[in-house]
Amino acid sequence: MRKFIQGILAFSTLSLAAGAAMAAPAGSADVKPTIVLVHGAFAGSSSWNGVYAELSKKGYTVIAAANPLRSVSGDGAAVAALAKSINGPVVLVGHSYGGAVITAAANGLSNVKALVYVAAFAPDQGESALDLTGKFPGSTLPPTLGAPVKLADGGEDLYVQQDKFPKQFAADVPLAQARAMAATQRPIAAAALKEAAPSPAWKTIPSWSIYGTGDLNIPPQAMAFMAERAQSKKTVVVKNGSHALMVSHPKEVAALIQEAAAN
Repeated sequence: MRKFIQGILAFSTLSLAAGAAMAAPAGSADVKPTIVLVHGAFAGSSSWNGVYAELSKKGYTVIAAANPLRSVSGDGAAVAALAKSINGPVVLVGHSYGGAVITAAANGLSNVKALVYVAAFAPDQGESALDLTGKFPGSTLPPTLGAPVKLADGGEDLYVQQDKFPKQFAADVPLAQARAMAATQRPIAAAALKEAAPSPAWKTIPSWSIYGTGDLNIPPQAMAFMAERAQSKKTVVVKNGSHALMVSHPKEVAALIQEAAAN
């Protein structure tokens, strides 16, 4: 009887081990991270369509987050909540103001393995998007903004004037597409651009950067400065690339994201 019981226990142990092996992933090296794309001001989740198409070909799960564009702290908390809900490693990718959002969102998240800045802000603690824009010459954004839209809470929403949007934001995007982007742009709360950033995640999480020399929103010199300060693992500079780099150069952007994901 004792031998019979020992045999049953041994069989049960083997069965449980086999079941656990089947349920577990093949190994961390085989698990592709989920890519979370965070758009910036005057854009929307659809601005990542081209990048999504490239990444999905390579088997990545991609989520284009809806960035509220209300405040660095609030938007960062929304992206952090999304990242926490993902089972497995995550790469956070931010465009423009979305760079400030991922810089805040990734703090304390153990599953975020890399940050990718696409024509984006990578602020240090206490810096705002406006601080960094004005740190170097080259931004022509302020004169292209329309009259602020007054909000019920006393705040203001900012838009780029539609007729000035193609040249200012997306000079290397086909004109018809740039006009559609102008019509569907998401406004940003003016206060969000003035909000000081918290302690930056790029001090503890490796980062990558890509920007264009033709960017009229964020001075290229500012993005070079931020990439160097964050000790970017790789910085790609696209000649004459506009601020809408993820739209005009999706293959280059996706390639850098894949490199960060494989790190």
